[in-house]
Amino acid sequence: MEVQGKVKMIGETQTFGSNGFRKREIVVTTEEQYPQHIMVEFVQDKCDLLNTFQVGQDVKISINLRGREWVNPQGETKYFNSIQGWRIESLQQAAPVASAPVTPPAADAFEPATDFSEEEHDDLPF
Repeated sequence: MEVQGKVKMIGETQTFGSNGFRKREIVVTTEEQYPQHIMVEFVQDKCDLLNTFQVGQDVKISINLRGREWVNPQGETKYFNSIQGWRIESLQQAAPVASAPVTPPAADAFEPATDFSEEEHDDLPF
């Protein structure tokens, strides 16, 4: 699955626990009739993918939806969802390559017809 939009926020890398679990969040605003602010998390080595991106940039993020179940101390079961990114691409177009300017033909390249006669019958339909 993919999410496309404009980068609204890029968070700092957070480290949790003694095992060094890393997480970094990015918020992308979709460009549709009702824009949505979608938070996507990148974990472990994928955190570094966000280093080259900036707020305001148009991006496409490849995502996986993750879900988990948790039972609280009172015995109630709760469900949580997360959106996990695994690839991010810039949608900015590269600067156009300057091409050679188009030179109009020289004025003397075309010569008017000199053998044209008004009396000649023209069989063109227009």
